Amino acid sequence: MSLDGRIDDCSDERLMLSSPADLDRVDEVRAGCDAILVGASTVRRDNPRLAVRAEHRRAARVAAGLPPTPLRVVLSGAAALDPSARLFTADAGEVLVYRRAVEGPAPHPWSGGGESSQRSRAAGEAPVTVVALPGQPLLAVADVLADLARRGVRRLLVEGGTAVHTAFLTAGVVDELHLVVAPFFVGEADAPTFVASGDFPQGVRAPMRLAEVRQLDGVVLLRYLAPEVG
Repeated sequence: MSLDGRIDDCSDERLMLSSPADLDRVDEVRAGCDAILVGASTVRRDNPRLAVRAEHRRAARVAAGLPPTPLRVVLSGAAALDPSARLFTADAGEVLVYRRAVEGPAPHPWSGGGESSQRSRAAGEAPVTVVALPGQPLLAVADVLADLARRGVRRLLVEGGTAVHTAFLTAGVVDELHLVVAPFFVGEADAPTFVASGDFPQGVRAPMRLAEVRQLDGVVLLRYLAPEVG
């Protein structure tokens, strides 16, 4: 985030809040996880691939019997996601989309019927599985985590954005927080923030524990652990 707590600005261009050294750190963290999760707004704003980039890390995962990139997960509402997004066209493995269950015709071309459906795909497209879960207006974090656990996910990396960060933190399910601070202010009142308002269990009576401070080029990593961890 920026010095004033923003994770993007209001322009159409992606705001870089990281550094080359930090991007490599994130790649290492991704390679050590079972799944990477973002919200639909992050897919629309940033158009990420969510892939492990370094070939030696991809090779190490394959040697361990794992796919080159962890399962990629998107939390979506009832609105459609663009099938041409890099997440779906990049050949980086499976994508799991959780959408809010709605009555009537499915608003998403991949939604289909029932609890879960898988869309057909052309060569070079990622296999996408869509799972409908209850939730109004947001999906319940506990339901998502329970379904991921049934799929073998034990270590989940949550990459944003604002609503997703807020949902996971207020649910009290975050064991570790990596907060990278860029050395500038955005200064736009409508720019998205790291979190929104909410009832955070990591409050003044139960603060997170600072486990590491690391400089990565021009940014600073603050790594926190939940009070019950470590």
